[in-house]
Amino acid sequence: MLDELDRKILAILQVDSTISVQDIGDKVGLSATPCWRRIQKLENAGYIRRRVALLDPEKLNLGVSVFIAVKTNQHNAEWVDRFRRIVIGFPEVVDFFRLSGDVDYLIRAVVPDIRAYDELYRRLIEKIDLYDVSSMFAMEQIKSTTELPLVYAPAQSGREAAARQSATL
Repeated sequence: MLDELDRKILAILQVDSTISVQDIGDKVGLSATPCWRRIQKLENAGYIRRRVALLDPEKLNLGVSVFIAVKTNQHNAEWVDRFRRIVIGFPEVVDFFRLSGDVDYLIRAVVPDIRAYDELYRRLIEKIDLYDVSSMFAMEQIKSTTELPLVYAPAQSGREAAARQSATL
């Protein structure tokens, strides 16, 4: 369960995980040690999975995002496990989802150009049989964020928050 200070800390870290604990504490009204303890608790509880650097795809010659919709007529565990291992093994794949509805899987890959996508597609179909593959190329990225909305996170009751706050001071 998160209290308001936890939410503020998480919001700050989602924008910049390199900010010092002292600066985070200053922004949320805590000294460095209690702030550090809260961050450690958030990490230990799994709210913070890891801290990463976000790279610029254009500077890395990865300016093309392609969404690959896959339909399959294979719905057995062996095929699914094999398909997952294959797709996860492609470094160009940055997102991979199993869906409900008409499309079974949605893959997002980043590549330099359509030729590189064609090479990815050929490697994929060499490794596994697919019923139908449809590709859509992003023309413009309107919004992309790694920040998750914190308004849905379970909140502590007033009593739990007060007890926790007195324990961290």
